[in-house]
Amino acid sequence: MGDFFFLMAYRNWIMLGLALAYAILFVRVYASEKRNTSFNWVRFCSRVAVFGAISTILYIVPVFQIQLPFLPTFLQLHFDEIPAFIAGFAYGPLTGFAVLAIKTLIKLPLTTTLGVGELSDLVFSTAFVVPAAMIYKKMRNMKGVAIGFAVSTILQLVVSAVLNVYAMLPFYMFVMGFSYDSLLAACQAVNPSIVDLGWTYAMYAIVPLNLIKDAAVILVAFFVYRSIHRFLHFEKA
Repeated sequence: MGDFFFLMAYRNWIMLGLALAYAILFVRVYASEKRNTSFNWVRFCSRVAVFGAISTILYIVPVFQIQLPFLPTFLQLHFDEIPAFIAGFAYGPLTGFAVLAIKTLIKLPLTTTLGVGELSDLVFSTAFVVPAAMIYKKMRNMKGVAIGFAVSTILQLVVSAVLNVYAMLPFYMFVMGFSYDSLLAACQAVNPSIVDLGWTYAMYAIVPLNLIKDAAVILVAFFVYRSIHRFLHFEKA
């Protein structure tokens, strides 16, 4: 019982720190956007609506989700970050974050994980999209693209691994009522290399999943953005 309360308290502190980090990030990005006199809320909302709708379709519709044979069934590839990347590169990191936020809000009423899965996806996608958009905003060239993608990929891998081990997975088991042994058995059924729900789960499930997904998202987002950026009313945000 003591371990349970310690785990819950530890999870609460992590979530509190995460919420604070989100608030600081949002305020900083928002302040940066507001300093630009060309900022227009009507354009901002219309862009978020368009890219958010596309992101939501990629996030919700099952045909766009891919199950990998060496991963547990609750881990799937989905590519809703592609529109957020394109929006973030074209219009700035605040727009990219807003696209991620709106598709999460739309998905929440349809959740099958009491919101845990959606919260996790928002955290990991933010760590992936926003840093790249912020770097590209400062360096609008191929060097900025390369640095942005590299930094965001590394950051997202670290954030997803650490938070899954110490916060998201314990929180998921607590909310959904799954036991440690049953969830571990489900993981080992598809990948015997996973011997615990700690770092072997992170190394043999979370990291491979995100490496494959990130590579696919980066390639598609890069080529699509290069093809259509002239038609996006490109302007510095």
